[in-house]
Amino acid sequence: MRPTTPRRHPLRPSAARREAVVLGVVVVVLVALVLVGLGVGEIPLSPVQVAGALVGHGDTVSDFVIGQLRGPRVAGALLVGASLGVAGGIVQSVVRNPIASPDVIGITSGASASGLTAIVLFGASGGTLFSVVLVGAVVVSLVIAALSWRRGITGNRVVLVGIGVAAICLSITGWMLTSGTVTQAGTALLWLSGSLNAVDRNLVAVLAVAFVVLMVLALVQSPRLTVLTLGDDVAAGLGLRPNRAKVLLLLTAVCLTAAAVATAGPVSFVALMAAPIARRLVGGGRVALGPTAAVGAAVTLASDLVAQFAIPGNALPVGVVTGVIGAPYLLWLLARGR
Repeated sequence: MRPTTPRRHPLRPSAARREAVVLGVVVVVLVALVLVGLGVGEIPLSPVQVAGALVGHGDTVSDFVIGQLRGPRVAGALLVGASLGVAGGIVQSVVRNPIASPDVIGITSGASASGLTAIVLFGASGGTLFSVVLVGAVVVSLVIAALSWRRGITGNRVVLVGIGVAAICLSITGWMLTSGTVTQAGTALLWLSGSLNAVDRNLVAVLAVAFVVLMVLALVQSPRLTVLTLGDDVAAGLGLRPNRAKVLLLLTAVCLTAAAVATAGPVSFVALMAAPIARRLVGGGRVALGPTAAVGAAVTLASDLVAQFAIPGNALPVGVVTGVIGAPYLLWLLARGR
């Protein structure tokens, strides 16, 4: 008998419709959060003023407040959250482990250690810091892949090796903090907490370009991601080369993580939470990168608003709020897992 070529099974109309509805609802929530983020503060702006400034018909005050102060921060929160959400969704799907986010397996720690080293030793910032963090994240991910490789990339090994590599990176981070001056340590601690305070228009522009390019690459590879969730044997039977596909997908996730960390520091647990939330909303256990990006953006922007205004007169780094939310979620995952 002549072997039959397996058919591709596109999304059923009902599943595609539900994914589109979920994406639309989350986008509406994002629009509401953006209006709040641009309107509240020491100089309050009405939704009409915010809308006018966004379309180029604002007054002098609203143009300055949105264009120079709040706009970059809100845009940075959206892009950082979307980048981390997609990165977490890719890693969890490839490794097939719900706790295998960039936070847990050492990618974020590697990016943070390289960025902090550049800040303390060389005073790096802007594009230089962005490049150093990207290189550091890629190097650490290659180390994790090499140490966990046993005829391919398997979930449990990646998680365990990643935790060990993360511990080493945290030791480097502590060493850098004790080696720098008081001023450098203060700047580094704020960055390590995951803060959007230093985000400016130039950083947002670089992150936006990186996110668009990497998101396109992720969407192009999403059919492979869906097949990989069925297991390596099934994927190989459908004509996919599992290890090659995993490496390319993980490299995309690493670059997304590095871009987010270089912009705002390690904003913890967004990558862990966004994909499971989106998967539950979409249903069927499917990987939905669009809703995942939107959920990650919504979680980060909402957390930043809480960080800024929950305690009057005392703004917190956004990473503190996401950590308060994400740490119990991680403990819950560990407690209910086998």
